[in-house]
Amino acid sequence: MPNTKSNDYLKECIADAILVLIKDKPIEKITVDEIVKKAGVGRATYFRTFHSKAEAITFKFVKMWEQYAELNDLKVRDQFDINNALDFFEYNYSIRHILDIVYAAGLQEALHDSFYQIMMPPDHAHDFMRSYREKFYAHGLYGLLDEWIKREYQETPAEMAKILVEIVEH
Repeated sequence: MPNTKSNDYLKECIADAILVLIKDKPIEKITVDEIVKKAGVGRATYFRTFHSKAEAITFKFVKMWEQYAELNDLKVRDQFDINNALDFFEYNYSIRHILDIVYAAGLQEALHDSFYQIMMPPDHAHDFMRSYREKFYAHGLYGLLDEWIKREYQETPAEMAKILVEIVEH
């Protein structure tokens, strides 16, 4: 049985293959055979790992955030923290080429789903207030990012962080 690290590597290979393929072909036209060939994995690995192409992209977004948070030694990684606002927008600006590919393919829900996975605590049923708070911020942050992407990143990450702070504080 593969360990978590090697399993995550295979998942990232699948997600990366999808990201490459959607540059040139609509997502609904991409076959599993194309994905597994590009990823260098077997069909069974794909089907054992993901239920949809969007799920693979969601996984990729979650992993990229975790790697960024680790590399930048962010103290708070899995819930909203106003002190991370600039980091959040700088991170997303740094991956804008991927965000643009995902948006062009109509896979925005994968980005949204990654927010939910990152921010919702596993024990959210036991801490209803945190659950409500993190759900609110997950949707709110996604909304700001979504609008920023659609506006083609007209504002800088620092300006976006300032906008977020103004919204939260007022």
